[in-house]
Amino acid sequence: MTLRFASIGSGSRGNGTLVESSGQLLLAHCGFTIKETERRMARLGASPEDLSAIVVTHEHSDHLSGVAPLARKYGIPVYMTPGTFRARDIGKLPQLHLIEGHEPFSVGDIEVTPVAVPHDAREAAQYVFACAGKSVGLLTDLGTVTPHVEAHFGRCDALVLEANHDPQMLAAGPYPPSLKRRVGGAYGHLSNQQAAGFLHRTGSSHLQHLVVAHISEKNNSIEVAQKALAEVAEAAANCIYACQEQGFAWLTVE
Repeated sequence: MTLRFASIGSGSRGNGTLVESSGQLLLAHCGFTIKETERRMARLGASPEDLSAIVVTHEHSDHLSGVAPLARKYGIPVYMTPGTFRARDIGKLPQLHLIEGHEPFSVGDIEVTPVAVPHDAREAAQYVFACAGKSVGLLTDLGTVTPHVEAHFGRCDALVLEANHDPQMLAAGPYPPSLKRRVGGAYGHLSNQQAAGFLHRTGSSHLQHLVVAHISEKNNSIEVAQKALAEVAEAAANCIYACQEQGFAWLTVE
């Protein structure tokens, strides 16, 4: 059984990550309209009709706004924490599964492990997806890398890791002071340096794929992130940088 993953878009204007194995296709969060999700999935040779489940990370609109409309149109089961469900009224869902923040669950042969993360949301969780002894970690939207986070994501075979902002660009950028404090705070988003520190502590030589994601279009750039992460990222077998418009194409974990 192969395990593969791709993105339909990564950034503050919408996110969606696909994970596929053993005939099951999962969509982790969805911040796009139905039409846009259909278009972006078709680019990857997939359709919402193929989805076995949608897994929600938290209630912010760039991760949640497209979930309920897509689920209702295609009858897709949705998994989220109780806190995320209560944080925003998204209307009726065809099939809702409320999950515990630390309890793994399965969709077909894919084991999904929620990991609580420090983010300014009601009950935010990121996820490790595992099948046939291989794992992919989705680690974005957190302000601090805790020992709990390192324990779950430090040995994944592939990792989607946030490098949201450059602190100097954030400080000099167009955001109001309150938003700058939020983004750069302990419950905001990881900076390039925080992402590099995580990789330095856990190592990246075991990673078949490292995807640097959720890169801010206003407070960062791919070039700046590449420079900050160059030393620690080069040890990974394959390192790519996701973008808002294209996300990234299918990557297979052997």
